[in-house]
Amino acid sequence: MTLNGALIWGTLTLTTMMSPCGGEDIEADHVAAYGAEFFQSYGDSGQFIEEFDGDELFYVDLEKKETVWWLPVFSEFGGFDPQGALRNIAISKHNLGIMSTLYNSTAATNEVPEVTVFPKSPVTLGQPNTLICAVDNIFPPVVNITWLSNGQSVTKGVSETNFLAKNDDSFLKISYLTFLPSEDEVYDCRVEHWGLDGPLLRHWEPDVPAPMSELTETVVCALGLAVGLVGIVVGTVFIIQGLRSGGASRQQGPL
Repeated sequence: MTLNGALIWGTLTLTTMMSPCGGEDIEADHVAAYGAEFFQSYGDSGQFIEEFDGDELFYVDLEKKETVWWLPVFSEFGGFDPQGALRNIAISKHNLGIMSTLYNSTAATNEVPEVTVFPKSPVTLGQPNTLICAVDNIFPPVVNITWLSNGQSVTKGVSETNFLAKNDDSFLKISYLTFLPSEDEVYDCRVEHWGLDGPLLRHWEPDVPAPMSELTETVVCALGLAVGLVGIVVGTVFIIQGLRSGGASRQQGPL
């Protein structure tokens, strides 16, 4: 029995057991299982993602032609033939072409993705960290995300999530880069998508305070010394005035 069949029968069985005895109609909340086919690159490789009630169960790596379960325990309740995913994709693409012709439908609008780059934790030079490139508002779900260090492509230490579906039918994808912060290295997250006129580069570099020059240090020290002297003079004046006021009061005495 396939995983979809097992889940559907399990749900129906559960609702039957929970319904009261007698001739009442069984009212199930919902049974949701569907496949979503997403291509994640401009090449032939991509992903076939199977979801149940909005949660990913597994995806098929089309390049390796193997099933990757979101949780290994899911594989104990069913199986999936990767070749079936390839056939479904071919059938869906064929049907899409027919429906587009029959209904004179135009292709969906390419949305402009939103790209944000930020470190996982506060940056300290020489301490390992992770850069996060979040690409939001992706539609259609076809995008290339790459990393550049000082303008050169980086592949080591790079990983990314699958397409994460959102309620507005757009998608989110996150890419990670482990790196060692240094004053000499800057980074760019490069995003390619049909909604962009060209590759989008989102720049990031460590925020390192500029060292003070000798002249600046001298000026700061002089200002600090001047402020200190002014404080001493003002304090001395207040002390003298206070002593004089106190002496005058004692000389007058009570009336």
